[in-house]
Amino acid sequence: MNRHYGCQDMVSPLRTVLVKRPDAAFGSANAQAWHYAARPNLSIAQEEHDALTDTLRKSGAEVIYHDEYQPDHADAIFAFDPSLVTDGGAIILSMGKEKRRGEEAAMARTYERLGIPILATLHGDARAEGGDLLWVDHDTLAVGLGFRTNAEGLRQLRAALAGIGVKVIAVELPYFTGPEACLHLLSMISIIDYHTAVVHTPLMAVPFWQELRRREFTLMEIPASEYNMMATNVLALAPRKCLMLEGNPLTKRLLENAGCEVMTYRGNEISLKAEGGPTCLTRPLWREYP
Repeated sequence: MNRHYGCQDMVSPLRTVLVKRPDAAFGSANAQAWHYAARPNLSIAQEEHDALTDTLRKSGAEVIYHDEYQPDHADAIFAFDPSLVTDGGAIILSMGKEKRRGEEAAMARTYERLGIPILATLHGDARAEGGDLLWVDHDTLAVGLGFRTNAEGLRQLRAALAGIGVKVIAVELPYFTGPEACLHLLSMISIIDYHTAVVHTPLMAVPFWQELRRREFTLMEIPASEYNMMATNVLALAPRKCLMLEGNPLTKRLLENAGCEVMTYRGNEISLKAEGGPTCLTRPLWREYP
């Protein structure tokens, strides 16, 4: 099946997106083992996810389901993390969270079915998760180094991307709440227009903040009171067309005052219980560059 693919920025109009609907593996998750706030209610989680995908379709995106059943992989609903999609094909990553290993091969099989070539596959001791990978622009990828992505993962990504002209910049992540929690680079920043981002600066490395300012980014600081509600996790459906978790009225108003169209979704089960926002739940396959 031939489809368009290529997704080397965070904001161009989203045309094709891959998602994984919550299934029995998610509904039966042991909250303590998966570091969830509580065990998800599967039927409500599926309703929330269906509403989310309806919003994606209404925004102009084709929604494709990554539907291979993966028992004992509750986090597989967070389709963003096992891979990176470039103009040259997909890079299959290697999960830093041990319980998520195995998701990568399943996603590679979905790409094979969709006719998306595999540009590279991380191997050996390399670890990298999609949540640590941020396209600053079409030719620059920021890679967060923390508990989920390591130096060997950075090295292999840099080697794979050099062939298609992408520069990789390393961003050191803070310890924050420790190795069991999910702190990704995208936990503290979402790009919503080509030179505009929402951020939580207390978690940002100074050199990365300086690099964004050097690139003339406008950095919109979210209210600290909404950080735990994933206010920094904003999915751009197009420049200044944003999808975010409901329950962040101050950040929503901040975005709207900056000229953004803001849509929200209910994510009590699929997001708040399980540590993943709209970016985490979606793997953009094709954004239509200007």
